[in-house]
Amino acid sequence: MPVEEALARLLALAEASPILEQEFVKLADADGRVLAGALTSTLDLPPWPNSAMDGYALRLADWTGEPLVVSQRIFAGQAPEPLQPGTCARIFTGAPLPAGADCVEMQENAEVMSDQRVRFCETMRVGQNIRPQGQETRIGEQVLAAGTRLGPIELGLAASLGCGQLAVVRRPRIAVLSTGDELVEPGLTLGPGQIYNSNRRVLCSWLLRLGCEVVDAGILPDDLPRTRQRLGEFKDVDLILSTGGVSVGEADFLGIALREEGELALWKLAIKPGKPLTFGHYRGVPVIGLPGNPASTLVTFALLTRPYLLRRLGVAAVAPMQIAVPAGFSWTKPGNRREYLRGRIEQGRAVIYPNQSSGVLRSAAWAEGLVEVLEGRTLAEGESVNFIPFSELLG
Repeated sequence: MPVEEALARLLALAEASPILEQEFVKLADADGRVLAGALTSTLDLPPWPNSAMDGYALRLADWTGEPLVVSQRIFAGQAPEPLQPGTCARIFTGAPLPAGADCVEMQENAEVMSDQRVRFCETMRVGQNIRPQGQETRIGEQVLAAGTRLGPIELGLAASLGCGQLAVVRRPRIAVLSTGDELVEPGLTLGPGQIYNSNRRVLCSWLLRLGCEVVDAGILPDDLPRTRQRLGEFKDVDLILSTGGVSVGEADFLGIALREEGELALWKLAIKPGKPLTFGHYRGVPVIGLPGNPASTLVTFALLTRPYLLRRLGVAAVAPMQIAVPAGFSWTKPGNRREYLRGRIEQGRAVIYPNQSSGVLRSAAWAEGLVEVLEGRTLAEGESVNFIPFSELLG
């Protein structure tokens, strides 16, 4: 199945089972969460006209070219008196504009005379250097849409509106497991034919960055009854996420269990690395089975599982930003699957790690993102390719 079709199916499945429960959290605890409802302004911002400069506030019609007396000084945080006719006010950035003033001249264009009157040296206009009331937002205006992922900028905007807490979608609860008798937890001793389990650490850390609650389900042995039993234990999670055991081998028991007792909606993608990705349900609980090779796990989670999870939370924009850059390599053998190569940008060009094996996680640690090579395409050095930075995918 082509990548676009697989992603479209996954997003449709996500939209069919949205996570609707919400909770209120303090503003300080809302980083990375998803806004449950639209944030509407309850005040004008700024709430009153204020000065954009350190300078002098005046009513332009009162100025005939002669110096003006300073009738008051206005600092930010003060409530000014109405401007006395025929005078100006010393004003500082962010301070409220006094009633009657319609212009602020910056101090650099003003001269304080020996008698403390102020001479203005440049032509002025009504409204200059004034931030009008409601310039940023008006009462009742939507400032953030439901489904917005909250980061430092969004939290700062909410703070500027006086929000002490926000309604957010509850955290998704994800059970993460690995399959295979060959896997051993880091810190233990390897036996013959065994390797350390890296995939679950990649996924658990990644899911936490996405704001998920992770249930670390450990390693499943290569045993069909035990696989059925373990899958059946996860009744209160939003997703079972596994690595390995989803292909068509005799020991791929997760795929067998899904086919026998569950529902299979997606299997085998035209993507490299990552062909044997599976989506289905086991007794009503969604299951995504990622391939077991580390680079395959990384690519399929980044491009398919991550957007699926975000869409279930109500996030509309789930596609990562792609940057068109010149290729710093050639690609002479067109494939029938879309390839995502681990690469980085050097001197403005995309270069790739020499070993693109799906079992080499070191390629991703060296890389800064994924270089996309379309199906059936060759590349000459200098031709344009799409580059997806890891910064777009890991959070």
